[in-house]
Formats: sequence, C-alpha cells, structure tokens
Amino acid sequence: MVDISEQIRILTSGAEAVVRNEDLVSKLELGRPLRIKLGVDPTAADVHLGLAVVLRKLRQFQDLGHTAVLIIGDFTALLGDPSGRSATRPQLDKAEVDAYAATYVEQVERILDPDRLEIRRNSEWLSKMDIDDVLRLTARTTVAQMIERDDFSRRYQAGEPISLMEFLYPLLQGWDSVIVESDVELGGTDQLFNNLVGRTLQQQVGQTPQVVMTMPLLAGTDGTQKMSKSLGNYIGITEPPAIQFGKLMSISDSLMDQYFALTTGWHPDRVAEINAARTSGDLAPNAAKRLLARTVVDLYHEPRTPSPGEAAETEFDAVFRDHSAPADIPEHSLDFSKARDNQMSLAEVLNQTGLAKSNREGRRLIEQRGVRWEGEVVSDAEATFAISDLEGTVLQVGRRRWIRLLAN
Repeated sequence: MVDISEQIRILTSGAEAVVRNEDLVSKLELGRPLRIKLGVDPTAADVHLGLAVVLRKLRQFQDLGHTAVLIIGDFTALLGDPSGRSATRPQLDKAEVDAYAATYVEQVERILDPDRLEIRRNSEWLSKMDIDDVLRLTARTTVAQMIERDDFSRRYQAGEPISLMEFLYPLLQGWDSVIVESDVELGGTDQLFNNLVGRTLQQQVGQTPQVVMTMPLLAGTDGTQKMSKSLGNYIGITEPPAIQFGKLMSISDSLMDQYFALTTGWHPDRVAEINAARTSGDLAPNAAKRLLARTVVDLYHEPRTPSPGEAAETEFDAVFRDHSAPADIPEHSLDFSKARDNQMSLAEVLNQTGLAKSNREGRRLIEQRGVRWEGEVVSDAEATFAISDLEGTVLQVGRRRWIRLLAN
C-alpha cells in the first residue's frame, strides 16, 4: 500500500487546484477506497488528449486502489454546459447524445481500469425528477451566487442573454455528486464552479463534502486555444498512429512542459527527469518531441513489434524527410454528378474531399503551389482532369494531408 504522503504527491501532481488538500488527506486516512467522480457530457464522437488529461488523473486514483465513478452526462448534455461559454450553447437531441455516449464508453476504456470502474448515466436519476424536485433543488442556491460565476458575470455585464436552464446546469451536475456520494470530483479548470456546487449540495444534505481537484486545460495543436474538436486543434485518442505522431511533432516547443506532464501518464519523477534533461540540453528539442510522440502513440494503440510509436516515427520520416507517401492514405469517393463532359476541376475535387472548404479556397491553394497530384505540383487554379484520370490517384495538400480518390 502506497503511504498517504506519496499518494498525495502523485495525485496532486499537475493539478491546478485542490479544494481542500487537508480534506483529501483526511479522506485517504479513512483507509478505504475513495469514490472518484468524473462527469463527461457526450457532445462529440471522439475523446481527445484534452479530455484524456482528467481521465489519466482518474487512472492514477485507480492505480492507487480507488474507485473511478464515470458519469456519462446523457441528461445534462441535452441542456449544454455553459462553462467558459460566451453565448448559449446549441442543444443536442437525444439520438445524437446516445450515439456519442456509446463511443465515449468504448474510448475511455483505453485509459481506465475496468475492474475499478463504475459507469453511470445521470439520466438514471435526473430524468425522474418532477417539477417539485426541480423547485426544491433551485431553492438551494441564489441568483446572486450564480452571477458570481465568471462566464455568467461577463455575459450579464455585456447584456447578453442567459437562460434559466443554464442556471440549472451546475445544480444538476452538483446533484450527481450527491447521488453517487463522491469523495473527490475531477474536472478541468473551467469546471471549478460546477464542482464546488456539488460540494455545497453534499454538505446541505449531510454528506461529507467532496474534494474538488481541477486539471489544466490542455492547449491544442495551435498552441493558443484549449484543445477542441470544433476548433480543429485536437489529437483524438483513436486516430491512426501516423496521424497522432504527425500532430504531436507539429506542436510548438513552448508546449512541451505541459504535454509531458499531462499527456504521457508518467510518474512525476519521470516528468521532472525529462524536463531537467531538456533544460540542460542533454535532450535536444527534436529528440524530446519524438520521445513525446512515441510515448503518446504507444499509450493508445495495441502493443506490437515494432511499437506503434516507432512505426509511426518511421513513417513520419519517410513522408517528411524522404518525401514518400504514407502507407495508410484515407480514401474518398468522388461525386461526379457535377462533372462537365467527363471533366472535373481540381478546385472542385479539393472541395469535395474536404481538403478545401470551398472551390475558391481550392483555387487559392493551387495558386500558392500547395497542391500535389500524383506527387507533382499543380499551379493552374483552373486545372481540370478527366474522370478516368482521377480515379485511384493521390492528392496532397501541404505536408500532412493526403487523399486517395475513388469513383462513386
């Protein structure tokens, strides 16, 4: 059994805030497995490295003998979490949420230990609440307390609308903590307010309030905004090894400290050792980035020889150093209904395949000599190709985007 001081060191490593650290010590001193809650609203199909930050922290608790309580927010996802939002979030329908929830469960099991995992859906209890239950819940807080929250305060001051349903969201998330009797709740820094509401509600009903632990929001591959699929700056945990490796190699050197600490799953001593080697110059920046990329790829793909990370590195070098095409090029079936005289413009092809957002952008990419067809640069923005010539050929945009063209 790992002693309490070492557990505290491991569990609080990388955390942004712990409310309160002394309460965590007291709970560990109980000598029983703690119930560690993490709620996720399934609002997209893919789990990315940003969400994996808190999942990895949850796994650390599991490895120390504690129970992970993963709440799939299939009810709260229908409302939309207002955390960090500058406007009301569009609502999803139940079919979308259920489809996303199924993919979440499959993907999180790549990180969490199923033997110490309890999965709950908050529709189990929230969908059964009637108007009396809701009114009693709303009586547990005030409008003034809600307006203290940063994102609500900013929107209120700016005269932007805030729906009453958005006020309900933190209460419903907090009620989840009461239902599952969580000892610790994890979340990103944008979840601090919601998690503290759970702590308050537990205290009101006579439960020992949960410890709240927040993790930093992982910066996306753009190096500025938090990782998000909607922003296109994400690295999905189910993406092919070569894609993951290439995206990790593209991040700026300034993000390396954060990525080593939050994405590798390493013990804090190992993270400190690597960062010291980087600082001293014993580990060169490019070598450090390759180590990071290999480590992350290996985390999310089945072991083999060579390892997924090593194989992805070999392919990366073949593509970017030796200028070879990758082994696994995604395919796209073209719709030839817009072809004229069995001819299609290259700009239209780029648009159809998603390599360009529009025909206009496709022409701009061609003019900038950023498009290769069968390895050759195409510079004529009005270039057209016979349908028979396109089938089975390979298009490349920039250094990392490839498509093999198929007939519909």
